[in-house]
Amino acid sequence: MKLFQSLLVAPAAIGLLSSISASATELNINDASRYSQVASIPTFDQIYPNDWAHKALKEIATSRGCLGSIPEANLTRLEAASILNKCLTNAAKLTEQETKLITEFNSELALVRANSDSIDFYESEFEAGTFSATTSASFSADMAVGSVDQAANQDSVQTAYGFSMGLTTSFTGEDSLDVAISGGNGHGALTEFDLTATESDFQMDGISYTFPLGEKATAIFGFDVDGSSLYNTACLYSGPSDSLDNCGNWMSAMATDSSTALGVTYDFGNGLTASFGYEGDGSTGAGLATEEGLDAYGGQLSYLSDKYGISLTYAKIEPNTTSADSYTSINGYFDPGLEGVPSISAGYEMGDDESETGDASELSAYFIGLQWDEFMSGTLGVALGTQGHYAENADEELMYEAYYSYAFNDGMTITPLIYIKDKSAANVDDETGLLVKTSFSF
Repeated sequence: MKLFQSLLVAPAAIGLLSSISASATELNINDASRYSQVASIPTFDQIYPNDWAHKALKEIATSRGCLGSIPEANLTRLEAASILNKCLTNAAKLTEQETKLITEFNSELALVRANSDSIDFYESEFEAGTFSATTSASFSADMAVGSVDQAANQDSVQTAYGFSMGLTTSFTGEDSLDVAISGGNGHGALTEFDLTATESDFQMDGISYTFPLGEKATAIFGFDVDGSSLYNTACLYSGPSDSLDNCGNWMSAMATDSSTALGVTYDFGNGLTASFGYEGDGSTGAGLATEEGLDAYGGQLSYLSDKYGISLTYAKIEPNTTSADSYTSINGYFDPGLEGVPSISAGYEMGDDESETGDASELSAYFIGLQWDEFMSGTLGVALGTQGHYAENADEELMYEAYYSYAFNDGMTITPLIYIKDKSAANVDDETGLLVKTSFSF
């Protein structure tokens, strides 16, 4: 299952991980750079707590109520001028002491007022310990061990790990800028856990911006994300394997790995939504909506409630100028809400591959899964489904799986998975895997 939670850029993420603890005695170099257009920069001699200017600034801050309090630590002359400028901005009459301070810091005040941004050094230093008031970060790490009895590594025990970082920023309270960064070495026999396979290198896993369009519509635009990000597919099964976590929705959800995506969803209320999605090669020379590039577009109509839901999804995928594939899937679930009784989810997808002829062009895929959300303090699930599409009149290759996810504590979850992949169509032995993943979230 792809990470996207969608999500700041890498330099901002590095800044988040760094220790940011500037005190009032330090001048941020970024603040100083704002004065690069001034011919000269003043000296930053220290104003000590026992200096008359330090005491006078504290009295002004208290009497005029312009700042909460001035720290007992030393101040630079530019910081003192910034405080003075803020406190006396709307002063109709100056006291003798205030006039004396203006005379003392006249050169520094000229620099502060000459700057169009009028930076308040006191407040910037006071808030330097925070990354952003509207930004939240989430981190996760996965460690896996397992064995798969396939020919390439017969019964060998292998390990893998993955690490991801997601950052979300809101500018209006209703929008969301989401960035995901990930890394790991999830290759080899443990690919069913879909851990990032980049040989330990960090990579951008997706960036998107989600925003409202009126009261009932929401839009998304992003890169390396799915055009179906706003879809509401009717499926309650949440197994950990990469093969069955799409609930049989293989291509109608437009999983084309294209570079650019956009989508819109409209909420009619009472669980009914309609969505549209698009994916294209916007970051390549082929471009968007051209004959040379891949274009995928589609839509979904869904109805979801506490006990049951249904969704109908359609996609048209044009990989080149000579063919256009189409896919339609229907998904549904039923949750009786009874103790000890699982929810059931099912999906069926039909496809038409125009690059093939005859029976080979008619494709199908299906899935069914049962899930107990409260099973011995954990979640138990069993499922079966095809390993992708199979052509008409051809034998399908099925996959069976069972998993149990147990939350050891608030930040640690252990998930064992066992699966069997039917390989009879290829005249080879079935593939059996036994894997265990430990996930940390913080």
